[in-house]
Amino acid sequence: MKIFSGRSNPKLAEGICNYLRHPLGKIHLTNFPDGEIFCKIEENVRGHDIFLIQSTCQPVNESLMELLIMMECLRRASVKRISVVMPYYGYARQDRKDDGRVPITARLVADMLVTAGANRVLTMDLHAAQIEGFFNIPVDHLNAGMVLDHYFKSLNVPPEDLVVVSPDAGSIKRALKHQNRLGCALAIVDKRRSSAHDTKQANLTGASVDGKVAVLFDDMISTGGSICGAAQMVKDAGAAKVYVAATHGVLCGSAVEKLNAAPIEEVVLTDTIPLTPERTPNRVKVLSVARLLGEAIRRIHFNESVSCLFRDDLE
Repeated sequence: MKIFSGRSNPKLAEGICNYLRHPLGKIHLTNFPDGEIFCKIEENVRGHDIFLIQSTCQPVNESLMELLIMMECLRRASVKRISVVMPYYGYARQDRKDDGRVPITARLVADMLVTAGANRVLTMDLHAAQIEGFFNIPVDHLNAGMVLDHYFKSLNVPPEDLVVVSPDAGSIKRALKHQNRLGCALAIVDKRRSSAHDTKQANLTGASVDGKVAVLFDDMISTGGSICGAAQMVKDAGAAKVYVAATHGVLCGSAVEKLNAAPIEEVVLTDTIPLTPERTPNRVKVLSVARLLGEAIRRIHFNESVSCLFRDDLE
């Protein structure tokens, strides 16, 4: 087995290798003056089982193209198998035709990965689970929910004082899983979307949040408009503290400013996407998913079960 990393998230790749006690493969990546990407594998990989770590996060197109070029380089070096480890799957929100004459870009990305030589994909918290069906190769879809819930359990908030809040109707299934693990009540924000960028929170239903600690869970925070609007509604309903948690901190546009201005006690994210100084909220807690991804890599390499990683006792 050999593990290589692109330039999008080297710190996470290092954490994965530390967990596995396995060295990170030597690879040279650079850009020509015109912006083209150059890649060279600096060690023998013939006949090896390769795990290639790359989140296709900002800059999305650069990260994706770099991943494809690395795969092309490895394939021509006669590797045995390429397993693409994509902690964050860019273009995942473009998973269906919600209007006339628009692309299904998530499917296009899947086709590109397979054509470039991917034999398997390991990813985390896809925006839409049906993206797995875009591939004709095995896909292991991990969930960071247990990592997030383990942190909130460590805060020692009594279950009767805790409420899990779904920021919209589409996140109810995710919120129910968090509710079951944390053993608390559930509330739901009724969100109405007027455009791709604008949303409005209309109602709060379910358990009362008055005097409670409320935790809003989502798969990603992009512009921050929806989650901040939901946090404000929960705070206005009397919540004592409001936490926001998500797997992917995309944090584009004015997301950081919105999060800093919102009545949020803490923003809890994972390290699927690295945070830069200009994209880091004031009150943020970053949890690592290196152990979860590392264990999945180990099990894939040794042909062991990956589904057992969803058990609660593996927190």
